[in-house]
Amino acid sequence: MVIYGDVGSGNCYKIKLLLSLLNINHRWIHVDILEKETQTADFLSLNPNGKIPVLVLDDGRVLSESNAILGYLAEGTKFIPTDPFIKAKMYQWMFFEQYSHEPFIAVARFINKYLGLPSERIEEYHNLQPKGHKALTIMNKALVDHDYLVGNQLTIADIALYAYTHVAEEGGFDLRLYPNIQAWCQKIQQHSRYVSMME
Repeated sequence: MVIYGDVGSGNCYKIKLLLSLLNINHRWIHVDILEKETQTADFLSLNPNGKIPVLVLDDGRVLSESNAILGYLAEGTKFIPTDPFIKAKMYQWMFFEQYSHEPFIAVARFINKYLGLPSERIEEYHNLQPKGHKALTIMNKALVDHDYLVGNQLTIADIALYAYTHVAEEGGFDLRLYPNIQAWCQKIQQHSRYVSMME
């Protein structure tokens, strides 16, 4: 299988992390979004939406959207619960990640880390902070009674949310305010075959 992505992107890193945890052989092709490599004709033939990551299977089938890729790769493994309700809770967190977390945490990080906080986006950057902190507060509260988001077993919900959360400080979010999230990050990092974002 081939992955098209940029490991500096949390949406791509979550795929890299799961592939490592599952010890799945793959080829990684770097795609630079700042150089508009997702807008070339070749890339758009794989994903007309022009976004990374993209998974291309050995038989040529193509899958995009990071959390869909996580679900495909983890099917039948310990990273997806078998209990229907617990599985639904896992997906609840994955929808939360895409709609209530990533649009604020990831975008603030992109504006600050990759664009250098340009003057024309400073107001947007500051407007993202309250909603990002709301997402982190919800996560921190959920981790009071459990090691992971849906209990005491690592799932792809944790992997999905870990990707941008563990680098949230690059978007101006102080994780020292969220001790349960800090402990959760440390637990994930202790898993065998854990791989860091830029490793």
